[in-house]
Amino acid sequence: MMEDLSDFYFFALVVEHGGYAAAERATGISKSRLSRRVVELEEKLGARLIQRSTRKFSVTDVGQDVYRQARLILDQAQALRDRVEQVTSVPRGIVRVSVPVSIAQIHMADFLEPFHKAYPEVRLQLIVTNRRVDLINENIDLALRVRTKLDSDSEMVVRRFGASNELLVASPRYLAEHPPLTKPSDLTEHATLSNSAEENQQFWELHGPDNAVERVNLKPVIAGSDFSMLLRLAKHGVGITMLPESVCHEAVNSGELQVVLPEWNLPQGIFHLVYPSRKGVLPAVRVLIDFFVEEMPKLLERQRIN
Repeated sequence: MMEDLSDFYFFALVVEHGGYAAAERATGISKSRLSRRVVELEEKLGARLIQRSTRKFSVTDVGQDVYRQARLILDQAQALRDRVEQVTSVPRGIVRVSVPVSIAQIHMADFLEPFHKAYPEVRLQLIVTNRRVDLINENIDLALRVRTKLDSDSEMVVRRFGASNELLVASPRYLAEHPPLTKPSDLTEHATLSNSAEENQQFWELHGPDNAVERVNLKPVIAGSDFSMLLRLAKHGVGITMLPESVCHEAVNSGELQVVLPEWNLPQGIFHLVYPSRKGVLPAVRVLIDFFVEEMPKLLERQRIN
C-alpha cells in the first residue's frame, strides 16, 4: 500500500537538518510531532531508520536508502505542484517576441490591443526584425514567422495557425502603358519589384491550371525586403511586385492595384509560431500562444480581397 507522502516528508526534514531539535528550529514543527511521524513510518516499513541516542544523531544504512528515494519522490511531487500552480496562476511578466517587420506594421496594432485588455499584467517586448533569430541564445520566448515551408527544428515547437496568399499586383496605369500579360513568361518583359535583396533568390514560382508550374527568373528594377515600400512603388506605377494579400488587399479592393495573372498562384505564406520545446511554458507565454492561434486567423480573414 502507498504510504502517506507526509511521513517521508517529516523523515526527510529530520535527516536534512541533522536531528529533531534542529528540524524544529528550522521549520517550527514540534520535535514530538516529528518523532511520532518518523516512528510511524518505521513501523509501516518494518525497519529502523534513525538510531536513538542522547549523544549523537545518526541515520541507519536502511534509513539512508529510504531518504534518497524519499527525496526523489518529494522532489517530483513538488515539481507537479509547481506545474499546476504555474498553469493556474494569473499570467504576468515580460514575454519577448520576435516579429517580422511587415507583420508588426500591418497586424500587431489590431492584435495587441485586445490582448492587452485581456491580459493587462503581461508585458510584451517585440523584437521587430526580418532576421531569423536564435530563440535560445537570444533569450526570446516566441517567434512569429511567415514562410512557404514550416520550420523543422527538432528542438522547437511549431504551431501553425493561418496562411496568407501571395499575389502579383501592379497599378492600372502601369498595366495600361505596357504590353498585356497573358502567361508567366511575359513577366520577363516587364519591370519587376522584388522583396528579396539576395541575388540568387530573384525568381517567382507560379502554379497554374492543370498543375502547371513555371519559374520566372527576375531582373528587378528595385529589390528590398520591405513590403510597405514595394506597395507604394507599385501604386506609383514603377512595376509589378509580389505582395501578401494582407498587405495589398485595401489597394486592390479600392482599385489602386490590380492582380496580375490571377489564374496563376504563388506559394502561400504560412503563419506559424516557434518556441523552445522545454517543459513548463510560463502562463504569460502560453496565453499569448493561445491568443495568436485563436485570434490571428480571424484577423487574416478580415484582410482578404473582396
